[in-house]
Amino acid sequence: MAASMRLLVRRAIRLSHKNINVTAAGLSGRSGSCWEPSSCRCFSDAAEDRSTHFGFETVPETEKAKRVYKVFENVAQKYDTMNDAMSLGIHRLWKDTLLHVMHPQPGVRLLDVAGGTGDIAFRFLEYIRSQQERQKRRAARSVQTPSWQDISSSYSTEDEVGPQESRAVVCDINKEMLKMGKQKADSLGVSAGLSWVVGDAEELPFDDDQFDIYTIAFGIRNVTHIDQALQEALRVLKPGGRFMCLEFSKVTNPLLARLYDAYSFQMIPVLGEVIAGDWKSYQYLVESIRKFPDQEEFKQMIEDAGFYSVQYYNLTGGIVALHSGFKL
Repeated sequence: MAASMRLLVRRAIRLSHKNINVTAAGLSGRSGSCWEPSSCRCFSDAAEDRSTHFGFETVPETEKAKRVYKVFENVAQKYDTMNDAMSLGIHRLWKDTLLHVMHPQPGVRLLDVAGGTGDIAFRFLEYIRSQQERQKRRAARSVQTPSWQDISSSYSTEDEVGPQESRAVVCDINKEMLKMGKQKADSLGVSAGLSWVVGDAEELPFDDDQFDIYTIAFGIRNVTHIDQALQEALRVLKPGGRFMCLEFSKVTNPLLARLYDAYSFQMIPVLGEVIAGDWKSYQYLVESIRKFPDQEEFKQMIEDAGFYSVQYYNLTGGIVALHSGFKL
């Protein structure tokens, strides 16, 4: 209930800010004509006039979210297959790298935004399980030959509460993507510590300071207002929490860049048609990569949102970059 109320308040504030800005523009640009009955459409016209990109196409902001939703609704059933085909399976290594850099410990809470089919959440839970097993083996060895420090610490900690259970929350705006993720979780037998939530990256349905780690893998370039999504990430993270974003970026090697461009624009739409029967959706995905800011520009956007110690790691020659930052 508290989260839904906060969501309504944020929407009201955002709308009021938009109306104030539009009113100011109308008063200065139309000399008060907005007060005339024949001109009162200026509020809605201004909203419709704001444009953004959908791939290489310029569209009204209000239309982009609908079109992106349709793209992922169309590709959901073949999403994982196409990821393997498009990246030759390398996307798995990129996601593994994300988890190794993250290095989560038992008890942390993860929010994976635009996480539809669950790849990051599944890896997170598996990594946590491996950490727990490692801790158990270490504890078993220390019990076999305890030192005086181990004996002393066992007395001081035997009344303490055990570590909080780790949880992964997968949040995606697209119900079809979540449906595929849930089916995959069922087939893998993964259920403990895992939740699925329908939600918009620009208006997350969670209270402030809820998560230790926020991840978004290959999703933020599809958001209409990236700065707004970054602000939401900052809001839901606990102090000290970590933001991590895996996204296609600018290739740093000129030869690799030419090969990558040729492959992307010529082969990926063809693969989309052959495997998923939908070349248009994959043409958009290729174009959206080209429209996304490069590594330095996106790093600056993350810092502008309020994150600290922001850095990035180029993977596969900059085809993908892993960005990281912390909330103070």
